[in-house]
Amino acid sequence: MDHEKDIVYSQAIKAGKRIYYIDVKRNRRDELFLAITESKKIVQGEGPDAPFTLEKHKIFLYPEDFSKFIDGLSKAVGYIHQNQPMGPRYDIAGEAASIAPIETSDETPLDEELKIDIDFE
Repeated sequence: MDHEKDIVYSQAIKAGKRIYYIDVKRNRRDELFLAITESKKIVQGEGPDAPFTLEKHKIFLYPEDFSKFIDGLSKAVGYIHQNQPMGPRYDIAGEAASIAPIETSDETPLDEELKIDIDFE
Protein backbone atom coordinates (compact mmCIF):
# COMPACT_ATOMS: atom_id res chain seq x y z
CA MET A 1 0.00 0.00 0.00
CA ASP A 2 1.39 3.39 -1.02
CA HIS A 3 0.88 5.71 1.96
CA GLU A 4 1.54 8.84 -0.14
CA LYS A 5 -1.74 8.17 -1.98
CA ASP A 6 -3.56 8.56 1.35
CA ILE A 7 -2.55 12.25 1.50
CA VAL A 8 -5.30 14.48 0.10
CA TYR A 9 -3.78 17.83 1.17
CA SER A 10 -0.36 18.82 2.50
CA GLN A 11 1.18 21.98 3.96
CA ALA A 12 4.91 22.31 4.68
CA ILE A 13 6.13 24.87 7.22
CA LYS A 14 9.88 25.59 7.11
CA ALA A 15 11.28 26.76 10.44
CA GLY A 16 15.09 26.84 10.64
CA LYS A 17 16.49 23.32 10.92
CA ARG A 18 12.97 21.92 11.19
CA ILE A 19 10.17 21.38 8.72
CA TYR A 20 6.65 20.73 9.92
CA TYR A 21 4.32 18.86 7.58
CA ILE A 22 0.59 19.04 8.12
CA ASP A 23 -1.02 16.37 6.00
CA VAL A 24 -4.71 15.65 5.59
CA LYS A 25 -5.04 11.91 5.06
CA ARG A 26 -7.87 9.53 4.31
CA ASN A 27 -8.13 6.23 6.18
CA ARG A 28 -9.54 2.94 4.93
CA ARG A 29 -13.04 3.95 6.06
CA ASP A 30 -12.81 7.09 3.87
CA GLU A 31 -12.49 9.38 6.95
CA LEU A 32 -10.17 12.37 6.98
CA PHE A 33 -7.64 13.09 9.76
CA LEU A 34 -4.45 15.12 10.32
CA ALA A 35 -0.93 13.73 10.39
CA ILE A 36 1.53 16.27 11.79
CA THR A 37 5.22 15.50 11.26
CA GLU A 38 8.26 17.32 12.59
CA SER A 39 11.36 16.60 10.50
CA LYS A 40 14.68 17.83 11.89
CA LYS A 41 18.02 17.69 10.07
CA ILE A 42 20.80 16.34 12.31
CA VAL A 43 24.27 17.10 10.86
CA GLN A 44 27.05 14.73 11.93
CA GLY A 45 30.30 16.60 11.31
CA GLU A 46 31.27 19.86 9.72
CA GLY A 47 31.41 21.29 6.24
CA PRO A 48 29.01 21.37 3.32
CA ASP A 49 29.41 17.63 2.60
CA ALA A 50 28.93 16.49 6.22
CA PRO A 51 26.63 13.49 6.52
CA PHE A 52 23.22 14.06 8.06
CA THR A 53 20.13 12.18 9.13
CA LEU A 54 16.51 13.26 9.38
CA GLU A 55 14.82 12.74 12.72
CA LYS A 56 11.04 12.53 12.40
CA HIS A 57 8.24 12.65 14.95
CA LYS A 58 4.56 12.19 14.08
CA ILE A 59 1.24 12.73 15.76
CA PHE A 60 -2.16 11.88 14.39
CA LEU A 61 -5.13 14.10 15.18
CA TYR A 62 -8.69 13.00 14.53
CA PRO A 63 -11.67 15.30 13.87
CA GLU A 64 -13.40 14.51 17.17
CA ASP A 65 -10.33 15.94 18.98
CA PHE A 66 -9.75 19.10 16.86
CA SER A 67 -11.60 21.55 19.14
CA LYS A 68 -9.94 20.32 22.33
CA PHE A 69 -6.50 20.24 20.69
CA ILE A 70 -6.82 23.77 19.26
CA ASP A 71 -8.17 25.08 22.58
CA GLY A 72 -5.27 23.50 24.49
CA LEU A 73 -2.70 24.72 21.97
CA SER A 74 -4.09 28.27 22.09
CA LYS A 75 -3.98 28.30 25.90
CA ALA A 76 -0.40 26.96 25.97
CA VAL A 77 0.81 29.53 23.42
CA GLY A 78 -1.03 32.30 25.27
CA TYR A 79 0.65 31.23 28.52
CA ILE A 80 4.09 31.42 26.89
CA HIS A 81 3.36 34.89 25.45
CA GLN A 82 2.21 36.15 28.86
CA ASN A 83 4.92 34.55 31.00
CA GLN A 84 8.14 34.59 29.00
CA PRO A 85 9.81 37.81 27.97
CA MET A 86 10.49 37.47 24.30
CA GLY A 87 12.98 39.43 22.24
CA PRO A 88 12.20 40.47 18.70
CA ARG A 89 10.62 37.78 16.57
CA TYR A 90 11.49 37.22 12.95
CA ASP A 91 9.61 35.93 9.97
CA ILE A 92 11.05 33.43 7.49
CA ALA A 93 12.72 36.19 5.44
CA GLY A 94 14.57 37.37 8.56
CA GLU A 95 12.57 40.56 8.97
CA ALA A 96 11.21 41.60 12.35
CA ALA A 97 7.62 40.51 12.79
CA SER A 98 5.07 41.46 15.40
CA ILE A 99 3.01 38.66 16.89
CA ALA A 100 0.12 39.47 19.18
CA PRO A 101 -0.54 37.15 22.11
CA ILE A 102 -3.43 34.77 21.65
CA GLU A 103 -6.40 35.68 23.81
CA THR A 104 -7.92 32.67 25.54
CA SER A 105 -10.93 32.22 27.72
CA ASP A 106 -12.44 29.27 29.55
CA GLU A 107 -15.80 30.59 28.35
CA THR A 108 -15.05 29.96 24.65
CA PRO A 109 -17.34 27.21 23.39
CA LEU A 110 -15.50 24.22 21.94
CA ASP A 111 -17.80 24.01 18.94
CA GLU A 112 -17.06 27.61 17.90
CA GLU A 113 -15.75 27.87 14.34
CA LEU A 114 -11.99 28.42 14.21
CA LYS A 115 -10.42 30.28 11.32
CA ILE A 116 -6.65 30.17 10.87
CA ASP A 117 -4.94 32.27 8.22
CA ILE A 118 -1.21 31.55 7.97
CA ASP A 119 0.96 32.99 5.20
CA PHE A 120 4.44 31.47 4.78
CA GLU A 121 5.88 33.36 1.82
